[in-house]
Amino acid sequence: MYGSDKEALEALNGKHQALVSEIGKVIVGQEHVIKEVTTAIFAGGHVLLVGVPGLAKTLLVNTIAQALGLSFNRIQFTPDLMPSDIVGSEILDESRQFKFMKGPLFANIVLADEINRTPPKTQSALLEAMQERSVTVAGQHYPLPGPFFVLATQNPIEQEGTYPLPEAQLDRFMFNTWVDYPTYAEELSVVKATTADAEADVQDVISGEEIAYFQQLIRRMPIADNVLEYAVGLVGKTRPGRERATAEVNAYLSWGAGPRASQYLVVGAKVNAALNGKYSPDIEDVKAVATPILRHRIVRNYKAEAEGHTVESIISGLL
Repeated sequence: MYGSDKEALEALNGKHQALVSEIGKVIVGQEHVIKEVTTAIFAGGHVLLVGVPGLAKTLLVNTIAQALGLSFNRIQFTPDLMPSDIVGSEILDESRQFKFMKGPLFANIVLADEINRTPPKTQSALLEAMQERSVTVAGQHYPLPGPFFVLATQNPIEQEGTYPLPEAQLDRFMFNTWVDYPTYAEELSVVKATTADAEADVQDVISGEEIAYFQQLIRRMPIADNVLEYAVGLVGKTRPGRERATAEVNAYLSWGAGPRASQYLVVGAKVNAALNGKYSPDIEDVKAVATPILRHRIVRNYKAEAEGHTVESIISGLL
């Protein structure tokens, strides 16, 4: 597709800037959210967007799907949603043969809206899809279309009628991205744009084939041993009772991050480096992606909650 990896990395930078400017036609502000979602896409990871209602989480995912020119399905998670409503089910056709009807999971981008409103039984339907990029129905194996991303939203306030996400499910998300309130100036722009008659025209700027190519390019990127050791060492520090754990971790954490965190730190650092015009990641790139990768993988104990230590403050202590 491109002459050399160096040229391809430069092309990736250009494509990313075009993607961000298309998203910016609809989404005002939220630069770190857009950066984390686009980083996850080039890394081949899934994203959990957490924020109060009305902060354009769903709109952001819709806009990204338009700008990427990929197939897109939205699944509204509710307490009565069944696994077959997501994956699909077998039906009898006219010739009395069982035929598999694909569910909404068979798309490049799947928006799992309000993901914590469905019981663990239905959550489990996503586990295989998110890890293996395939589903198994009635003993038959069905690959999902590539590239495949789950972008999920979650509301942190209203806890009635919600189910905490299983740890195995949380661990499959590359990033846990916190969507915050807009600034005063951003909110003015949002209100001005959304209460007028103008409608943004979002063009698709990157194809599925290009995304798959760039994902392979990121994997080929060289990384120095000391950066690799820093990433793995950082994850090791989050595990209480282990040799690398800090005094603060031993005092305030019940559980630390698993090996997936190390993998995502390395791939995330490579993408961060590429998007900043570098040909190899350094320790600063690992630090840049550490908080959203570790945020949902470490569990505070009662002492930490009682003394007001947040997950973010513990992670920044480790950095």
